[in-house]
Amino acid sequence: MENYPEKLKGTYQYPGMTSVELEQIVHQHEQVFYKKGDYLLQAEEVSNCYYILQSGMVRSFIYDFNGNDITTDFFCEDEVVIEVASIFHQMPTSENWQCLTDCTLWKINYDAFQELFLCIPTLTEWGRAWMAYQLFLTKKRNLDMISLSALDRYKQLMVQKPQIIQQAPLKYIASFLGITDTSLSRIRKEAFR
Repeated sequence: MENYPEKLKGTYQYPGMTSVELEQIVHQHEQVFYKKGDYLLQAEEVSNCYYILQSGMVRSFIYDFNGNDITTDFFCEDEVVIEVASIFHQMPTSENWQCLTDCTLWKINYDAFQELFLCIPTLTEWGRAWMAYQLFLTKKRNLDMISLSALDRYKQLMVQKPQIIQQAPLKYIASFLGITDTSLSRIRKEAFR
């Protein structure tokens, strides 16, 4: 039997969920390992699973109309790594999901998740709460890209996800913030004054 970490259980804890239900959920996960540079999902593929990231960092990215690589998100330890539109609508993704470091993840297949979702009402509630929070974060990011200066976006990233600043290549951070590498170099100097 695999050794399921407490943090994996913590990801799914929700008011009213029993320990038996929690065990049912985590036992549907399989521990998987990917090397730095490996892809979890590539553009035009349909996702049939999602992951909980135990260790490492994953980024999602697309290519813009000029062929530039643009980072759309970073996933850090204990976060759910999922392409929602692809998995739930069974449609090809536009994004690529690549490991920035060696990664240890807990994978659950779509069919197993759907079965659990139907038989464990508190998992359904957990899913709704998780999705509502993700929508909030997406809306906030969209507004921040318009209303905050590049310096303020960088400072916010330093506070909210310092591991990105510490581990991700600068070119990926710059594209995520919507700025050039040169601008990021200048902003980093300002941020540490």
